[in-house]
Amino acid sequence: MTDHSNALFQPFMLGDIPVTNRIAMAPLTRNRAARGTDAPHGLNATYYAQRADAGLLISEATQISRQGQGYIWTPGLYSETQVNGWKQVTDAVHAKGGHIIVQLWHVGRVSHVSLQDDGAAPVAPSAIAAKTKTFIETGFAETSMPQALDQAGIDAIIGDYVQAAQNATRAGFDGIELHAANGYLIDQFLKDGTNTRTDRYGGSVENRARFGLEVVDAMLKVFPAKRFGVRISPVSPANDAVTSDPAEVFGYFVAELSKRGIAFIHVVEGATGGPRDVAPFDYAALRRSFKGAYIANNGYTRAMAIEAVAEGRADLVAFGRPFIANPDLVARLRQDAPLNTVNPATLYGGGAEGYTDYPALAA
Repeated sequence: MTDHSNALFQPFMLGDIPVTNRIAMAPLTRNRAARGTDAPHGLNATYYAQRADAGLLISEATQISRQGQGYIWTPGLYSETQVNGWKQVTDAVHAKGGHIIVQLWHVGRVSHVSLQDDGAAPVAPSAIAAKTKTFIETGFAETSMPQALDQAGIDAIIGDYVQAAQNATRAGFDGIELHAANGYLIDQFLKDGTNTRTDRYGGSVENRARFGLEVVDAMLKVFPAKRFGVRISPVSPANDAVTSDPAEVFGYFVAELSKRGIAFIHVVEGATGGPRDVAPFDYAALRRSFKGAYIANNGYTRAMAIEAVAEGRADLVAFGRPFIANPDLVARLRQDAPLNTVNPATLYGGGAEGYTDYPALAA
């Protein structure tokens, strides 16, 4: 029997990003940006630097504008203070020899009026409320009713994505992951359960994919394709976003992304943070239809990850929760060592506790 145990620890070229192993840290919302500015700061730099042994760090989801924010104390990348805060983070990761990309995010309808400028309604493809909760200053709360975007609103958001891509370069990131998963704005356009528009952005598969592809095309005018990827979640019911035709819409969307020569797709297989078999879907077909790299995500164990990379089903595997409690996850996976468990009470908000104080193996 072939020993594949080294498969996860081989170097790889992810587009133009050289990674030292096939382990990615998935984006993890931790709600620890500076209060008042939503800028990263020294504690965040420590947290990411602790985990810089990962072949690729993908930042926590980072809003492209105040309108794009859906949870309190999540970081942005639209002000000078935020750009400078992220520069502290990227410098700290690079000093440890790591690579970090930023996940850019607009939550669409998964927001609350208290997070929006002047208490405005959140925006969405269609005025359909999300049956889900968000996190505001007082704790978890029902999302607010959204307003449907008009063409001017869509154009403005595309402009915000472009500005965020330019800011990512200034902040020192090695690349960008566009968040098109988990029931946020781009995913809301893709899925017919959240998009009931009758204009050029609704109805057919091509129309529902139009907004996401327009965002990609605009960003690629200012950012290199070989340092750019997109995250999708074809069958995840996260944030009350479902579609009747996942194979058709995501098959089309990924084929179109492939034509644009981007570096990778990052695929949530199954329900985000839940069962992998929530609905049938042929992930291997996506892999075949896409010329770039495939990052697999959701519920992978060490054994599953080794097998997926060894058999060519994935180029990298992204781990989420294990990275929260194990700053040295790469070393633990290499040695097949036991993992620390996550303290759920310190996941969202707070300071160093449950953030930068999880013990490493050596301790």
